[in-house]
Amino acid sequence: MAKKRTSSKNIFTQLFGQNGLKIVLGLVASGSFAIAFGQEKISQWISLPSSSSSSSACAGQFYKEVPPFLAKESLSKNTYPLCFNGFNVMYSGVSKTPLWVAEALTPKRLSQKIPREDSFHEELKVPTAYRATLADYKASGYDRGHMAPNADMPTKASQSDSFSLANMVPQAPKNNQKVWRELEEATRAIVTKQKHDVYVVTGPTFTGKKLKTIGSSKVIVPTAVFKAIYIPKTGAIGAYYAPNDNSLNVRVVSICYLEEQLGMNIFPQLTEEQKRNTYKLPLKANLVKANQAITYSYWDAESQCAEDVSNDQLVAVKNQFKSNGSSSQSSNSESSNQSSSNQPSVDPSTQDAIVKQLVEALLQYILQLLR
Repeated sequence: MAKKRTSSKNIFTQLFGQNGLKIVLGLVASGSFAIAFGQEKISQWISLPSSSSSSSACAGQFYKEVPPFLAKESLSKNTYPLCFNGFNVMYSGVSKTPLWVAEALTPKRLSQKIPREDSFHEELKVPTAYRATLADYKASGYDRGHMAPNADMPTKASQSDSFSLANMVPQAPKNNQKVWRELEEATRAIVTKQKHDVYVVTGPTFTGKKLKTIGSSKVIVPTAVFKAIYIPKTGAIGAYYAPNDNSLNVRVVSICYLEEQLGMNIFPQLTEEQKRNTYKLPLKANLVKANQAITYSYWDAESQCAEDVSNDQLVAVKNQFKSNGSSSQSSNSESSNQSSSNQPSVDPSTQDAIVKQLVEALLQYILQLLR
């Protein structure tokens, strides 16, 4: 008579008991997770924060917590890194405008809507000599154009910060009220309809030998405005670029094209290959479909991308915002909620997909051991 075969599961039970078996399986689960889903696999879904991320709400507004870098030395003259609730600004005391404004937009952040309350104000964190004033914009023929839009702000504290003149440029009325409004709505639609985290860098460009100014403070009028976006989950990337006039013209360009115009590295953590890719970014919110990915457009082989930046330089710029953040964040109790709501999060569908794959891999691994 053939002997009854003892299964692997029974052997485990005899050796370790029921509780011991659970412990072993727990170790197997941990090993399976590490083997099948290393850090590189997980990073396809999640932008892993650095260990210091919890100590700085400012850094969370940048992709991988690294700010844009001013590659052209002349741009750095009289600059002021400003950490606000919900966005960061590199302000120029020369142009009296931001050079760039950075935001991390998430579905959670944009789900929190508040009514608009205008509160345009001068930025007291900037010395008087380098500060734009409300009088500069009065009867100038230009709008006070938000770079980080009010509609992106989830709290009263962040909304109030968005009306700082440090977040404004003199913008042609039709450009601000139509073209730029539609592009801002389209960007939010990518976040809310497709449930993607989107990193945004917005700002002005100043090209040409003779630049127009407004007001007694000589606020420089941009020749164009840009909005660069990157979607880590899909890799979609590109920038809106619009002349600062009433022509209603706008086009989508590569990040490398933008970097060449600006003299700065917009996304230092991305490779040149990534920044030459250009996707068909939607020009209006109604062009964004929930289940229709943004399609590829072209490879920019002609533009001069910004040079790579050393780690020491990036750390130095990041630390400017880290130290600045502790003093410039609003003392309003809402700011404590703001830091968590602005951090890029994994949307529920992505979480479900990760969990499902982890469970399936774990079960397969355990079944192989117990056969």
